[in-house]
Amino acid sequence: MTQRIPSIQPNAAAGKTAALFDSIKAKIGLVPNIYKVLAQSPTGLDGVLQFSGALAGGNLDAATRERIALAVANVNGCDYCNAAHTAVAKSLKLSDEEIEANRQGYSSDARATVAVAFARKVAMTRADVSEADIQALRQAGYSDAQIVEIVLNVAFNVVTNYVNEAFQIDIDFPRVAPATRVA
Repeated sequence: MTQRIPSIQPNAAAGKTAALFDSIKAKIGLVPNIYKVLAQSPTGLDGVLQFSGALAGGNLDAATRERIALAVANVNGCDYCNAAHTAVAKSLKLSDEEIEANRQGYSSDARATVAVAFARKVAMTRADVSEADIQALRQAGYSDAQIVEIVLNVAFNVVTNYVNEAFQIDIDFPRVAPATRVA
């Protein structure tokens, strides 16, 4: 499928967009296609980057955030995010088996399973979770701050999944098995 919104190329970016691209490139070495499309709205790009940065500075470790991203990408059938977050998860030394488990809403780690399953349920039910779901997270050792951040990470990933799916953004990460949209 053809990408539906054109990308802004870093060498053609000016002003705020150029500055944002420079910060992305300094941090990760390249400007991924999702950011090139989001750059059509510099305000939107800035907002996504600020949200991502805030969550990265929160109470959840990077592996947990990637596990959540993989589960949500699979719920929403987002091949771009599935590929991108698989690459990041591998850079964090998560195994292929763990990545596949995360995509399905669990983990080889019992504590992480509680968070990933909860995140998947939030995504699947549009946050129709129970008190028992919250208590399961607490019993697994998650603080209220971490529980809030699990929901915020789901919301953030829904945003990026929707952008990628709506605009059919060209995948610029190593391709992986397609995400399976969960009904």
